[in-house]
Amino acid sequence: MRYLFSAFFSSLLLISACAQALKKEKKNNNKTAVKEIITGAESTSLYLPLLKGKNIAIVANQTSTIGDTHLVDFLHKQSSIQVLKVFAPEHGFRGKADAGETIKDGIDTKTGLPIISLYGKNKKPSPSQLENIDIVVFDIQDVGARFYTYISTLHYVMEACAEANIPIIVLDRPNPNGHYVDGPLLDKKHKSFVGMHPVPVVYGMTIGEYGNMINGEKWLQNNINCDLTVIKLQNYNRNTPYSLPIKPSPNLPNDTAINLYPSLCFFEGTNVSAGRGTSKQFQIYGSPFLNKSEFSFTPKPNEGAKYPKHNGKICYGEDLSSTKKVAQIHLKWLINAYQQTSDKTTFFNSFFTKLAGTTKLQEQIKNGFSEQEIKASWKEDLNKFKKIRDKYLLYK
Repeated sequence: MRYLFSAFFSSLLLISACAQALKKEKKNNNKTAVKEIITGAESTSLYLPLLKGKNIAIVANQTSTIGDTHLVDFLHKQSSIQVLKVFAPEHGFRGKADAGETIKDGIDTKTGLPIISLYGKNKKPSPSQLENIDIVVFDIQDVGARFYTYISTLHYVMEACAEANIPIIVLDRPNPNGHYVDGPLLDKKHKSFVGMHPVPVVYGMTIGEYGNMINGEKWLQNNINCDLTVIKLQNYNRNTPYSLPIKPSPNLPNDTAINLYPSLCFFEGTNVSAGRGTSKQFQIYGSPFLNKSEFSFTPKPNEGAKYPKHNGKICYGEDLSSTKKVAQIHLKWLINAYQQTSDKTTFFNSFFTKLAGTTKLQEQIKNGFSEQEIKASWKEDLNKFKKIRDKYLLYK
């Protein structure tokens, strides 16, 4: 009897041990299945050898990090690399400035490096600003919308580097809106800093892929080519979930705002607020000219919106902050606001055409086109663009 009990107890222990081992193996397999995305900046072994013994300039902002360390701090500490200066895009090096606010040159207090603004009058590095530079490193988090100006900054940096025969290294980062392509194609007649290339509003490419397209499609001045190297992402495809660890600009505070941005940014070209001056930027919309509703908000000055639209006035509209992740541009909110507004003659402003990249969208909304009819009119251009885009994709 004692022997049988001992054998039974041993069997139980063996079964338990096997179950724990299987559980551990399954857990490890799950970890293997969902590998963590490694950004270009984190792949230091791939680009540090290219920078050894070189004078470099870095195009960066608050998103340019390697874990908890800023890229500028990391490269500045490398004894074999000489960092000479930092170029900063819209919103500045630390990402605190309002949209459209002029950024002044300055000195980084941590490293003592000169910071040169690439926003305002000086959007393109000048020959004197690139003097003694051997390589430019570009590392900025994009959000995948044509009117988000970091791809325009990339264009001008590539152009300046091409003219000065300086190579550029782009440290690639995931595109949080990289899972779809949508929107009207930009008409070159309406080219501006919020839309420089004949692409749709949402182009479904990482910033590295986009740089390759700028080169390949000869979009730089005089059809010149830039010596461009992209340090690729690892463990990334277009459907890989990715939550940005740092907000890319003051008015895109979270994943929902980033996801809704391609749809709600059109309101920037109207008399409707997209939530600047609140804590739900690009997650709500409203204006004093819309029908009174259950939802209302009052914009007030805050970080990234010193002078918000309808400052101190009650705005009526809709709260979209609980919207699930979308894979298309939604026009229904824009159309609804236009139909509701009390004075349609003041609804659109001149900025709307720059955002849309075409006059057609405003005309279609004014003429009562439905969302389905408007989106059907984009289909041919989107199919043509996708064929061009395919040539430059680096990931599945």
